Amino acid sequence: MSATYRDALRAALLYLVLAVVWLQGIGYLLNSFFDSSDELLRWQLINGYAFVVFSAGLIFLARARLFECLGIGARLRERQADRERLRQAAAVFDCTREGVLVTDRQGLIVHVNRAFMEITGYQREEVIGQQPSLFKSGHHPPGFYQAMFATLQAKDEWSGEIWNRRKSGEIYPQWQTIRVIRDEDGRLSHYVAVFSDISAIKDSEHELKHLAHHDPLTDLPNRLLFSDRAEQALASAQTHKRGCALLMIDLDHFKLINDSLGHNIGDRLLKSVAVRLQALFGSGITLARLGGDEFAVLMESCPQPAQAAALAQRILDALKEPFCLDGHELFINASLGISLFPSDALSAEQLLRNADAALFKAKSSGRNGYALYTEELTAHAQQRVEIAFELRRALEQQELRVYYQPVHDLKTSRLIGVEALVRWEHPQRGLVSPAEFIPIAERTGMISEIDAWVMQQACRQMCQWQQAGVVLSFVAVNVSSRLFARRELYQQVAQVLHDTGLDPAYLELEVTESAVMDDPEVALEQMHRLRELGIRLAIDDFGTGYSSLLRLKRLPVQKLKIDQGFVAGLPWDEDDAAIVRVIIALARSMGMQVHAEGIEQAEQAAFLLEQACDLGQGYWFGRPMPEAQIDWARAPAIG
Repeated sequence: MSATYRDALRAALLYLVLAVVWLQGIGYLLNSFFDSSDELLRWQLINGYAFVVFSAGLIFLARARLFECLGIGARLRERQADRERLRQAAAVFDCTREGVLVTDRQGLIVHVNRAFMEITGYQREEVIGQQPSLFKSGHHPPGFYQAMFATLQAKDEWSGEIWNRRKSGEIYPQWQTIRVIRDEDGRLSHYVAVFSDISAIKDSEHELKHLAHHDPLTDLPNRLLFSDRAEQALASAQTHKRGCALLMIDLDHFKLINDSLGHNIGDRLLKSVAVRLQALFGSGITLARLGGDEFAVLMESCPQPAQAAALAQRILDALKEPFCLDGHELFINASLGISLFPSDALSAEQLLRNADAALFKAKSSGRNGYALYTEELTAHAQQRVEIAFELRRALEQQELRVYYQPVHDLKTSRLIGVEALVRWEHPQRGLVSPAEFIPIAERTGMISEIDAWVMQQACRQMCQWQQAGVVLSFVAVNVSSRLFARRELYQQVAQVLHDTGLDPAYLELEVTESAVMDDPEVALEQMHRLRELGIRLAIDDFGTGYSSLLRLKRLPVQKLKIDQGFVAGLPWDEDDAAIVRVIIALARSMGMQVHAEGIEQAEQAAFLLEQACDLGQGYWFGRPMPEAQIDWARAPAIG
């Protein structure tokens, strides 16, 4: 018997007892006091009405007080709360975004909510009375379901990931929780399954995993995945006693494309390069983008160095064909470094470092080529790292010095200008050769900071000389290609002139011919802006950069400097002599001064004077020296 029936029976019995006691007691009293039947009948009627009032009061008390004592009121309130909770649960059941499925003890579906229908594609009438096995995907073995029901029997609950099938046939992942519902006697009455579609989460996890191991621009493996594959390849190669090769690829002058055409074109070029390189390789070769314009290739089987070299040459040949992007026909070269396993390295990390060292050698040898790693390159690489660290410290601790090399007028032999050159006074090693630290400064990007510092010092020193009465026509400062390519060079030069107070006519900036010819249009714009300041411009190392005469004619340049490589053979080397004559004639036809550097012998100076060269500098006139050691009166006689 249910609790409701027991409570009702208890209340009825109590009422029956009270009614019997009332009727018997009042009847006995009335019969004792009244003999007349009329009076007795009248009081019995009054007793009836009184009993009705008593019953009403009794019902009230039973509801308000007595039921409380008997526990019936609490149960009624509890049932009212249960009904309210059921209404709320029904609202949640229907509105929740999780699918809900209820089965009876036999496992037949008795109820589903709206989210269930939206997720699975089934309507309510299609699944009521069916078993949940209707949604099985076949993704799980029988043991999976056996373990699920074993957990349900032991704990009355199971949670986990399960793959089911929609009505459309699509298999998708769910996160599902199943609970056992028991009645008041503890017997199993229903199963309730609550689940959510985690397809989007799975897709996001897959995408994040892909992004973590692939370059977002080219979709090639990134450094992390490439290193992992390299380690696996080396382990396999060691087991099977075979060689591997790692090729590091760096695109030459890629920064110029970014600066001149924009990063959008640069990114599209990188994607095109990746596609073209992928087309070259078959199985057993992995291509990755390590960052920027740097790619890497792993050959999992490379018995001989010649095979790696042949692949490097194939890559160079493939990149010779132009890339057509938005009407631009772009040409790009590359430099490659090659490291071999097991002869050069035994780990992926070491293989990458060695390939990078070989790449530096390839770039130092003129680019658009490849180089193989050697042990000597490792020592050089370690030395470069040490020098780069010490050079940064030298900038901070003011160990750099500016030396000045005299420039003479060849006609009068008079000292008329100086070239500012940076020197490094190391606290332990003494004076460090510029040939040792300048290439490293260029590679690390510190050269721009050094150039700016030298310019500041040279302009300040020129002002001091002028105040001391020294008569000079100019102080020349070299501008690296990295600094020259920066848009802020104009503001930097203007700021230096403002800070030092130097007349712009006394400052001469020397730019290498190769820096100008790398991007002539940008160089032309930069030079015109600098000329607006009133400074002088010179092209350094002329004859080494394959200048276009048409472009040269457009440049606002006042001076050409003949590279010392052509001066060294004068006057005996006929080729050098012919080249020097042509350069001097070319400069004069364009109204430019001619300045020869690297003069070390009187015969060289005499030949240049004879060919009407205007200015000269070199060890014959004077070495670079601190400002205090310059001999202003020195004027060696020429021939």
